[in-house]
Amino acid sequence: QVQLVESGGGLVQAGGSLRLSCAASGSFVSFNVMGWYRQAPGKERELVADISTSGRTNYADSVKGRSTISRRDNAKNTVYLEMSSLKPEDTAVYRCNAKHPYGMIYWGQGTQVTVSS
Repeated sequence: QVQLVESGGGLVQAGGSLRLSCAASGSFVSFNVMGWYRQAPGKERELVADISTSGRTNYADSVKGRSTISRRDNAKNTVYLEMSSLKPEDTAVYRCNAKHPYGMIYWGQGTQVTVSS
């Protein structure tokens, strides 16, 4: 059974930085795409960033230039999201997402990121 476990969220001051990690277990193959989504109260879920097995990345305009997504594919596929110059509007629940080559999509349980002004 595939499981995604996130870590690294918390309370950060505006202008600060953080690093989110998501470790996947239970898959014998690498995921086609791994990424991060977020959802703030009263707003729709949005893609923050994702990365393919080839290393191609995709960022939301709102985080472009101050975020870096990376991944490590081994026994425990892991995706990281580093964000800097954090703003209060970055406050949200961040969830890891992984797309399996066989078509299944998996989600982590989410980690809260709160940016104080």
